[in-house]
Amino acid sequence: MNESPVAADDVLRKRALEALTTARARTALLTTCVDDHELTAQHSPLMSPLVWDLAHIGNQEEQWLLRAVAGAEAIRPEIDSVYDAFEHPRAQRPTLPLLSPAESRAYASDIRGRVLDVLDSHPLHGGPLVDSAFAFGMVAQHEQQHDETMLITHQLRRGPAALDAPEPPRGSMSGLPAEVLVPAGPFTMGTSAEPWALDNERPAHDRHLQAYFIDTAPVTNGAFEAFIADGGYTDERWWAADGWDQIRKHDIGAPLFWRREGGQWLRRRFGVTEPVPEDEPVLHVSWYEADAYARWAGRRLPTEAEWEKAARHDPASGRSRRYPWGDEDPTPVHANLGQRHLRPAPAGAYPEGASPLGVRQLIGDVWEWTSSDFLPYPGFSAFPYREYSEVFFGGDHKVLRGGSFAVDPVACRGTFRNWDLPVRRQIFSGFRTARDA
Repeated sequence: MNESPVAADDVLRKRALEALTTARARTALLTTCVDDHELTAQHSPLMSPLVWDLAHIGNQEEQWLLRAVAGAEAIRPEIDSVYDAFEHPRAQRPTLPLLSPAESRAYASDIRGRVLDVLDSHPLHGGPLVDSAFAFGMVAQHEQQHDETMLITHQLRRGPAALDAPEPPRGSMSGLPAEVLVPAGPFTMGTSAEPWALDNERPAHDRHLQAYFIDTAPVTNGAFEAFIADGGYTDERWWAADGWDQIRKHDIGAPLFWRREGGQWLRRRFGVTEPVPEDEPVLHVSWYEADAYARWAGRRLPTEAEWEKAARHDPASGRSRRYPWGDEDPTPVHANLGQRHLRPAPAGAYPEGASPLGVRQLIGDVWEWTSSDFLPYPGFSAFPYREYSEVFFGGDHKVLRGGSFAVDPVACRGTFRNWDLPVRRQIFSGFRTARDA
């Protein structure tokens, strides 16, 4: 017996409410753990002041859920341009007439109250923005993406630790193969069925790949230390030309936040200085550094399609799963997500999150650089606005897959695509390598 439209809408409302509430709780944590001076300061020209992100979250929620979905009149139209991410580069945002921390909180809270009234009463079918509560899911993902951005700002800020979290579960590569063979053959890439998937994840389409090997787990700090010790940062052979220029120009000789002291590598992590743990996936490396390591190791970065096949393809059934472990949503036993821990888990962790072929930690822990440029899938259609994906397509941005410990499950799935400039190191980025079979 088919579920009634009313019952189906109730399920969607509950899911959307949980997603919006979870995102707002995390936003509150990230913006109340420091004082107003820290909120209004720009801790790096690469990032916005935290208070900008806070009001931007509210403004996007107003524009999409109150104006576009509910057809309401604009509440604060005069601030639209101030919080337009395309109009003002991050380095310039401190000079704008930003709302104060108190005003930003009050604005975001007022918008959220009105949004919950809309969610409670508006039909969740009858148009692409509301079908399956898409706009509510999009806004929840947007807020979580800015929460990850704000966590990056917390990592860049100087001063004592303001955040705390328990340690991730233990992991070990003992008894595990270093790499896994992914057999040749077709698989379904992307999705046409995931209700909250964003435009660049669509549509589902068939891909055929030759056989290849892929690392069982992301490359660790210990492995990357061997690259450094072997002169990896001083040997031009391993570097793309632009990458070589970058490390020479900026005197880069290790991942961001690392330093050598007393014969050991130390790192700064959210206000704490600690020895670099050898068994954790390497973090805060650019695409150029990942690519250079892979060349040095006699390997290469996987293509985006290779990454997704390793993560989603089930050889037994021939179908693509939502996640490596199956179709069910992530839980704490599957992956390191949602800022539950403030670091990656050791390589080999989360055995219950492994793919059918045995590849570990494809979801969570670190964003993984791929060799692929950010391009549209065949049949791509921009929705609901060109600026989400389309304006970034081309050779300037490289694709990252899998999410990090800073990503909430609502904004992370087997088809989710992230992208960034190959020079970026402040993001929670790592990688794994591959080779032809």
